[in-house]
Amino acid sequence: MADTPEGKATYVAKATALIDTMRDRLPTAFNLIPKAPLEVRAVEPFRQASAGLAFYSRPSADGKRPGYYYVNTFNVKAIPTYQMEALAYHEGLPGLRKFSGFTAYSEGWGLYTERLGKDMGFYQDPYSDFGRQVLELRRAIRLVVDTGLHAKRWPKEQAISYILANQPGDLESATRDINRYIVMPGQATAYMIGQMEILRLRADAQRRLGSRYDIKKFHDIVLGSGFVPLDILKELVEAWV
Repeated sequence: MADTPEGKATYVAKATALIDTMRDRLPTAFNLIPKAPLEVRAVEPFRQASAGLAFYSRPSADGKRPGYYYVNTFNVKAIPTYQMEALAYHEGLPGLRKFSGFTAYSEGWGLYTERLGKDMGFYQDPYSDFGRQVLELRRAIRLVVDTGLHAKRWPKEQAISYILANQPGDLESATRDINRYIVMPGQATAYMIGQMEILRLRADAQRRLGSRYDIKKFHDIVLGSGFVPLDILKELVEAWV
């Protein structure tokens, strides 16, 4: 996508279309539908240079301000178009929404929804599904490099080299990621750990409930108590089963 005003506007428009399509399909997998509206916005120029590539801003408690899914169009070429769909589901719908507090829950749920989109029939373009898999691989690699840095005392250069050897990307983005992991020990591991636990709980519920399993009810349990530690989430799901 061209790094021009037209290209930037096209990215926002396509991301909006993805969110709108997912919103229409939510009732097939959820009973609890977000009440607050969600808008896709380009990051404001004054903070584009320092902001992340894509992120979510929660709606106000009084309902006067909607939630925003921000895409950073400072350099559109830095956001691979094949990752557009997965990012929209993670940061927008049915992803982060009002969650905060326990990163393994909130980001684990966000990563779970990237794969849930596949289960719901999205990612019809194989290129987009490749993007989803690349992003999931990136979260798996974080388990290795975060542990390497903080438990095995890897030098920074070793962690960067591991990223470059195992996922698509360039030196600049790999260095930026490692700098983040260095100052936030453990945070990078939360995405995959949370997703794996939600998927494990879902598979266990499917196995134990058999024909009585209902994905909508499973999501009711996962979402119904808000953000909770993973051990509490396990207790909630097991009590339901």
